[in-house]
Amino acid sequence: MVKIRLARRGAKKKPFYRVIVCDSRERRDGPFLEIIGTYNPLTEPSDIKVNTERAKYWLSCGAQPTSQVRKLLKLAGL
Repeated sequence: MVKIRLARRGAKKKPFYRVIVCDSRERRDGPFLEIIGTYNPLTEPSDIKVNTERAKYWLSCGAQPTSQVRKLLKLAGL
C-alpha cells in the first residue's frame, strides 16, 4: 500500500518535515517514491507547501494519507 506521510528532517529540537509518497512498509526516513511538499511547524503561522497537482495524482492512484497529512492537505486547500 502506498502512503502519503511526513519524513522528519532538521536538527535536534528544530524539526522540518517533507511530505512524501512511500510504501507503507518502509521506515519513516527511509526510501520514498516522491517528495510532494514541505511543512515547517516552527514558523508562525506554520509554513505548508504542497504540490496539489501531484497530491491529487497520488490520491487518485489510491495512496492513503496519514491523519496529520490529511489535515495539512486541508489547510493547503486540497
